[in-house]
Amino acid sequence: MSATAHEQVEDHGHHHKETFVTKYIFSQDHKMISKQYLITGLIMGVIGIAMSLLFRMQLAWPGESFPVFEALLGKWAPDGVMDADVYLALVTIHGTLMVFFVLTQGLSGTFSNLLIPLQIGARDMASGFLNMLSYWMFFISSVIMILSLFLEAGPAAAGWTVYPPLSALPMAQPGSGLGMTLWLVSMTIFIASSLLGSLNYIVTVLNLRTKGMSMTRLPLTIWAFFVTAIIGVISFPVLLSAGLLLLMDRSFGTSFFLSDIFIQGEVLHYQGGSPVLYEHLFWFLGHPEVYIVILPAMGIVSEVMAVNARKPIFGYRAMIASILAIAFLSTIVWGHHMFISGMNPFLGSVFTFTTLLIAIPSAVKAFNWITTLWKGNLQLNPGMLFSIGMVSTFISGGLTGIILGDSTLDINVHDTYFVVAHFHLVMGISALYGMFAGIYHWFPKMFHGRMMSKNLGYVHFWITAVGSYGIFFPMHFVGMAGVPRRYYENTNFPMFDDLTDIQVLMTVFALITAGAQLIFAYNFISSIFYGKRGVQNPWKANTLEWTTPLEPIHGNWHGEIPHVHRWAYDYSKVDEKGEYIIPGQDFIPQTVPLLDDEEELQH
Repeated sequence: MSATAHEQVEDHGHHHKETFVTKYIFSQDHKMISKQYLITGLIMGVIGIAMSLLFRMQLAWPGESFPVFEALLGKWAPDGVMDADVYLALVTIHGTLMVFFVLTQGLSGTFSNLLIPLQIGARDMASGFLNMLSYWMFFISSVIMILSLFLEAGPAAAGWTVYPPLSALPMAQPGSGLGMTLWLVSMTIFIASSLLGSLNYIVTVLNLRTKGMSMTRLPLTIWAFFVTAIIGVISFPVLLSAGLLLLMDRSFGTSFFLSDIFIQGEVLHYQGGSPVLYEHLFWFLGHPEVYIVILPAMGIVSEVMAVNARKPIFGYRAMIASILAIAFLSTIVWGHHMFISGMNPFLGSVFTFTTLLIAIPSAVKAFNWITTLWKGNLQLNPGMLFSIGMVSTFISGGLTGIILGDSTLDINVHDTYFVVAHFHLVMGISALYGMFAGIYHWFPKMFHGRMMSKNLGYVHFWITAVGSYGIFFPMHFVGMAGVPRRYYENTNFPMFDDLTDIQVLMTVFALITAGAQLIFAYNFISSIFYGKRGVQNPWKANTLEWTTPLEPIHGNWHGEIPHVHRWAYDYSKVDEKGEYIIPGQDFIPQTVPLLDDEEELQH
């Protein structure tokens, strides 16, 4: 976009008087929209974590009476004992909220909106109106999902993957009724929101970069958000088609996913469909979804780590290549979720190969992060600690993926707690750590230069880090012992009696870890109003967002947008005499022109 075009945007869009409604509610400013995404995502996260605590208590102490069950679940917990139907509903909505509403839009929606215009040097997103529309569709879908919790028959209860026939037959169980329909309606609106947002991100990165900001000078955060948006545009429509076909099976008598169903000896009229077709459609989104969740966290961690190690990111181009390789491979591995669906063994071996192949770009990223830390001048603030924690959980959780990605080994642990432990570590906890790292790092950019409390951040990190491993590390062993996931209780299986103590241990860790998030919530909310005011560039970072005024304006920069002359990672750069190029400063912002000898090196 030319300078004149930027000036036109400034002239036409940023000098009108904003009312409370246009500034805080129906805002078209990307910075305000990012805050709306963040706060909505955090609220959904609180609800999702609360649900997980309820069903973890049920698993640790099956059949016990808890007053909190009766208080929160009402008729679904008579005398404080949890009903089996609501257990399935809690698992379903917990998974849906955390995967889609917290880790997809809460993470990607927040930081793509905040950072893309600021780090590429743009006044705003390509379309402020579409951006606003994207957030409000996300908000409406969140409200519909939460409203389904208050239905007479209960919310959807077919697991977060909503496999037919449980999800396709309204009479199958209490959660298969209106709650399931609302789940599908909510997800349809959510997908529309995600697609609008993704298209906006792609167009903004391609068209609105400031002068000198070539693709190879983009921070890795922008590469990650850009590629995440592309994956979303490719794979989310497939889930939309699956959801619409499922709605037709439920409401209009079709049988895309149903065939030969018997209920109490009576043959239903469905024939010709296949529930395995639904699995293919769901997992064609479901596995790219893992990378839609983790790639933004990877981009955030790369940026935070380079800034706080005071070193250039190791292997910048290799990092970009690995992001692109992950994006491509993520679309051809979905079958590893279906190894026991009756799949042809030859096809299983193909999916095993592509699944193990994706370990290569993932390992490249892990090695490059570790090498970035090596001999760095580490600034161990909370954002940096969460970034290092993310590398730890990504590696430890990813190693178990090698077992699950092998069709022969997967048969033994499929649908056990081993799978739950794997994806919570490699995707859930890793992405949450990336989200926390981003919040601690860019909080002053979001909230007028105010800083979050470092000491509370340290307490939050260490309790969360120990607690997360305390929950999910023992879970691998419970899974290897054969304990199936999604069971309300395992008291009917005497061979699992000895594992009850481990369930209690994991639940205690879950309660402690959830308590640590209250410390974060207090730190976050109090810092918005009372946080210590920092300087314009508190972390001494190179990227463009730290050149904008402390009090954010709609349009990001006063006057002309700065031009870019170098990449984003010129940290601790010295001349031939061994002195910093800018005396007394170990970083060179992207806006500083190249020196003569640097230009020769670049050419």
